[in-house]
Amino acid sequence: MELVLYTSAFCAPCVRARSVLRDAGKLLPQARISEVDVLSNLEESDAIGIASTPTLVVRRDGTEVFRASGVPSVQQVLAAAALALDEHRA
Repeated sequence: MELVLYTSAFCAPCVRARSVLRDAGKLLPQARISEVDVLSNLEESDAIGIASTPTLVVRRDGTEVFRASGVPSVQQVLAAAALALDEHRA
């Protein structure tokens, strides 16, 4: 499972989202968590349609199973991660 947080440097909500993802990551030791700066990675961000920051994308085996913009709660991150663990989806 991969959780990718798309952020930008001057985004105050991104700071909060980063903190939430860090806290959720403590409960998800099997997750690979990464952050992508949209401005530094315009081609990638455009290719997958990132329209605002912060945006959380959750993937299972490279396939996107969840996406949400804004600052999530830890519970929302855990629910999204559960989608990546559900073998019956996608």
